[in-house]
Amino acid sequence: MSSPISVLSGASAPEQTRREGFAQTLRESPIPNTELLNNLGLYLNRQTFSRLLFFTELYQQIIPVHGVAMEFGVRWGQNLALMHALRGIYEPFNYNRKIIGFDTFSGFPSVDAKDGQLVKEGDYGVTENYQEYLAQILALHEADSPIPHKRKFELVAGDASETVPRYLRDHPETVIAFAYFDFDIYAPTKACLEAIRPRLTKGAVVAFDELNCPEFPGETLAFDEVFGVANYALRRSPLNPLISYLVV
Repeated sequence: MSSPISVLSGASAPEQTRREGFAQTLRESPIPNTELLNNLGLYLNRQTFSRLLFFTELYQQIIPVHGVAMEFGVRWGQNLALMHALRGIYEPFNYNRKIIGFDTFSGFPSVDAKDGQLVKEGDYGVTENYQEYLAQILALHEADSPIPHKRKFELVAGDASETVPRYLRDHPETVIAFAYFDFDIYAPTKACLEAIRPRLTKGAVVAFDELNCPEFPGETLAFDEVFGVANYALRRSPLNPLISYLVV
């Protein structure tokens, strides 16, 4: 049996118990496989649905902006799959809008003193061989999308402080229209902000999962050191209490 995966949760114990029970009802769903995917809305709670709506709002802002979409901190990959679906809905023939995800797929490689006392090395990992599983899921989405013969997603494993600068060196053509940061911690957030800043076109959206979050102070500190909190209008939506973004 795999070891428990360590994550921070803002849910109370009763809320967590209810959510685990709800998740089990999905795993035990009596709906046949031929209809299950068409009825996933049955299992979406308010929090998840509002997050999906907000992510849709973010994606809509980049439709007229040229460039790729990148996520820094993929974990289970829901955002990558969602971006894949949104591209298929709003710009089905824009095969230039590649979606690229960066993650260690083994949790935080290290933590800095600037990350506070609540996180530790190895937190937010995934199950064994999950990167391969996620690639299979994204390939299934690709096969069911327009222009399926062109590969429009990529997963890059490793410490993003090293892999992101290397990716940009290997792909000098890269222009970034959307960057979503969900690293939570200081060092990789700062390194990747520094790496991508010259590749962000005007109108690009840069979004953050944990700015102004006391449990993860490192993300705010990294953003402030690279971009400057006072230099940009940080926007949010009533649909989500944490996610914020700026438009370059």
